[in-house]
Amino acid sequence: MSSRTKVELRGILAAATTPFTSDASAIDEAALRGQVDRLVAAGIHGLVPTGTTGEFTTLSPEEYRRVIEVYVEAAAGRIPVIAGIGALSTQGAIDLARHAEKVGADAIMLVPPFYDPLSFEALKAFLSDVAGSITLPIVYYNVPGCTGVQLSAAQLAELGDIDGVDYIKNTSDDAVGLAELLANPSDKIKAFNGWDTLTFFGIASGAEASVWGTAGVVPELAVEFWETLAEKKDLARAREQWKHLWAISDFLESVNYVAGIKAGLELLGHPVGPVRAPIQPLPAEERERFARILENAGVLPVAV
Repeated sequence: MSSRTKVELRGILAAATTPFTSDASAIDEAALRGQVDRLVAAGIHGLVPTGTTGEFTTLSPEEYRRVIEVYVEAAAGRIPVIAGIGALSTQGAIDLARHAEKVGADAIMLVPPFYDPLSFEALKAFLSDVAGSITLPIVYYNVPGCTGVQLSAAQLAELGDIDGVDYIKNTSDDAVGLAELLANPSDKIKAFNGWDTLTFFGIASGAEASVWGTAGVVPELAVEFWETLAEKKDLARAREQWKHLWAISDFLESVNYVAGIKAGLELLGHPVGPVRAPIQPLPAEERERFARILENAGVLPVAV
């Protein structure tokens, strides 16, 4: 491979949806491009399509590649695009990773195969094989609830020994493990928060970025929060801002996450179509609960 690309990822990286047409039969590319423009205008620092929030497991191989391509086209170099890559085989992950590189993604977020949990040695071999096939930097997607791969903080840090594995998205509610990674940072790999309700904790503890689905719904609030906490170091003001972001994040973690994200976008007047089966739409009572939370946050007008 040629020399490896270096990309500095920092700030709020929005885990972005895949917009579908009204019957969920196809990608709504116009809505996708509009979503990108909205997030860029709000000051979001990076986009992470085709991850969990992007419903990657429901996409056909052709759709998967096209979504990455359109996100890159729509971002047009304004902010980095970190393409989510997930497959059940090493070769499948390599094929997707190479496509992401070919169409201009800035990095990939790589989840290990998610049916038969890998041993730590098998995981390192998987990451090495994918990293060796591309020049893009890799964000390791640590999501033990979906993959069954449960690593210690020391093991996560060890992944930085693999050339190209530069970042971790830590989607785990193990706050102690995240605290250990951030209190004793490796010079080879950086840990990002990826668990919504731990965002305040992660950033306050030194995480240089957060991959955050909530940021795709209320990007202005997320960016303002980052500026307050990470840049201005105004802890008291950040605590006040966090109250609303906590409520939104806590709600999304209490329902089907993707259905909640898409319902929130619809409530706010930025619809991106339905979720794809077997995921079901958010029930009416939960939509109403979410609407009250968004009203309290000041982003949705109070119903008269």
